[in-house]
Amino acid sequence: MSVQEGSVKSSGVAVMDGKAESISTQKAPSDSTNVKTHPTLILNGEATTAELCATSELEEATEELSLGTKPKAVPLLRANRPAPLAPADQLWSTSRHKAVRLRMEGSGPASETPITVHQLFLETAEAYGDHPALVSKKEGQWVTLTWRQYYEQCRAAAKSFLKLGLERYHGVGILGFNSPEWFISDVGCIFAGGLATGIYTTNSPEACQYVAASSEANIMVVENQKQLDKILQVKDHLPHLKAIVQYKGELQQKAPFLYTWAEFMKLGEDVPDEQLNAVIDSLRPNECCTLIFTSGTTGNPKGVMLSHDNLTWTIHTASSMLNLKHAEEVVVSYLPLSHVAAQLVDMWLCLSFAGTTYFAEPDALKGSLVNTLKEVRPTCFLGVPRVWEKMQEKMKAVGAKASPMKRTVAGWAKSIGLQYNYSVMNGENQVPWGFMLANNLVFKKVRDSLGLDRCKLCFTGAAPITKDTMEYFMSLNIPLLELYGMSESSGPHTISTDTSYHLTSCGKVMPGSKTKLENPDEDGSGEICMWGRHVFMGYLDMPEKTEEALDQDGWLRSGDLGRHDHNDFLYITGRIKELIITAGGENIPPVPIEDSVKAGVPIISNAMLIGDKLKFLSMLLTLKCVVDDSGEPTDELSPEALIFCQQHNVTATKVSEIVANKEPALYQAIQEGMDRSNARATSNAQKIQKWVILERDFSVSGGELGPTLKLRRPIVVKMYQGEINKLYAVATERQ
Repeated sequence: MSVQEGSVKSSGVAVMDGKAESISTQKAPSDSTNVKTHPTLILNGEATTAELCATSELEEATEELSLGTKPKAVPLLRANRPAPLAPADQLWSTSRHKAVRLRMEGSGPASETPITVHQLFLETAEAYGDHPALVSKKEGQWVTLTWRQYYEQCRAAAKSFLKLGLERYHGVGILGFNSPEWFISDVGCIFAGGLATGIYTTNSPEACQYVAASSEANIMVVENQKQLDKILQVKDHLPHLKAIVQYKGELQQKAPFLYTWAEFMKLGEDVPDEQLNAVIDSLRPNECCTLIFTSGTTGNPKGVMLSHDNLTWTIHTASSMLNLKHAEEVVVSYLPLSHVAAQLVDMWLCLSFAGTTYFAEPDALKGSLVNTLKEVRPTCFLGVPRVWEKMQEKMKAVGAKASPMKRTVAGWAKSIGLQYNYSVMNGENQVPWGFMLANNLVFKKVRDSLGLDRCKLCFTGAAPITKDTMEYFMSLNIPLLELYGMSESSGPHTISTDTSYHLTSCGKVMPGSKTKLENPDEDGSGEICMWGRHVFMGYLDMPEKTEEALDQDGWLRSGDLGRHDHNDFLYITGRIKELIITAGGENIPPVPIEDSVKAGVPIISNAMLIGDKLKFLSMLLTLKCVVDDSGEPTDELSPEALIFCQQHNVTATKVSEIVANKEPALYQAIQEGMDRSNARATSNAQKIQKWVILERDFSVSGGELGPTLKLRRPIVVKMYQGEINKLYAVATERQ
């Protein structure tokens, strides 16, 4: 590449390719700018005029509010030209300060000029400065930060990080639930030349220490006393740590290295704009700016290094596939931001489109999410499969209590909905007779009750979802659009859109990217390998793991098995590491069998297939139960489970009663479900011979599920080894 590294002078003058360019610092436009209309945004030489849609009452009521005291206007950098690339000859790196060669092409989407996070942010802040960016609840009231205020606060945070001694390419660890402070810490860290590093709130102190030490974190930003205590426990094992900032509540102890959020934001007030501008101008699109740590299901977490270009190119390219409108989109942030999917949608996609992010309550996944959805009414929503399944369970439980007349109407409407959405999916767009009536009687009401009445795009991702759940929402005229990707692909690789999706498929590859299926079998199913500017830089300080993930030509090995149909839709057929290889040498993907059992027996919550290196397959089952306010599964059966019991003349109301009595009618019903699943098996080796009901459902706190509610198979095997041994011991005795 013929772009040379620009040298940056502390005076704020950037020298690019030998030419000096003065950076003007003008005051931000006055607050009198009309919120309803915006200037034309110039992106890649094309002008697109964006007009705000009519704001909802909620937005109007909160438009005038700002987070805390109104920040003073900070000059916006006006010379926003693409930064040069740092010299690099390799496609991968495991060093925090070493740049990579980008996978650029001569034409098409992969040829677009690389830009930094700051350049993208500045485009949005200048074009949509008065539009709401971040909206959060403070003492029951929605409080808004505009895009200009958000930008200014990110600059203020960046100055404070510099003041606290944040060194180039060192981490800022962020440990807490989603909030404006989380976003501001992340972006502020990137502006200041650091590596933004999210940490799961469910991590133990030791796991937090591992991530903070790996990122060489100079500063930790924590939500509250609970998270602060974790860091204080391991502080002596963090040699690079200089300060800790707590962003919610008052500090319960004083120490020279502890700061409240308000104290932190004032720290950098005397840092000159020129000093920060010089750092910002030294940022390079092909250098690392973010670390995403894998959840560590199969060993220590790995630090996925993402560059500015990984983020900015991926969101620009992914959004080009979706019908998104500038300054009109609204999302709800509730999934862990340390996970790539939530971070990409909530933070970066909104940055690209001047969307508005509303923050859910910390107990969102324990039941309050639907209240936030009804209040905010998002236009885009990303749910992990377990979220959609919980919605399905609740709606089925409500439906079961409805009058026979209402149930008949709902059944008729759902058959119309399924017919219509299959027609749309197949490109026929035939509206069946009665669709408008079904829409008015059922679909609109369901959307209203879920807070999805404005939602144009309902996504699912981060784990496999069953066909049953997909069809259920299709029948309610809420088609779920499946995404596929991984941390190492900066989030998405394939995307389903409202005009291009297929049931059980994960969509089509992003423009400018490629998919290769390695070592395909007779059905065309092979390991999914990825190529494109979304492919990560490498694992931080892990050259061997990086070489395992990237082949010699720079293709990313996903570890997933997939196939394409004749329309280039990608279908995931299994995961290599999850494949069960029986003692007889048969390779069995567990998910289709587990889904088949769950679909056939509605009382089952989780099903996990066992059989690796064993003579036959068995299964661990849990029953659907009530979850308490802290997200813990209780012994009480869920409404849907109670209905199933009633249908089989069982009076039990607790999981423990069913397990203790081995309730004959229920055990028989479950066995019949197993028999139906076995009848569809492609070979005897794929039939389930034994099963056991566990006394408690899987949960995040229990350790069986990861932060995005994905099954942690190796951990479940260890936890329930006793039960597994009994299954095979009994079988051995009988043989």
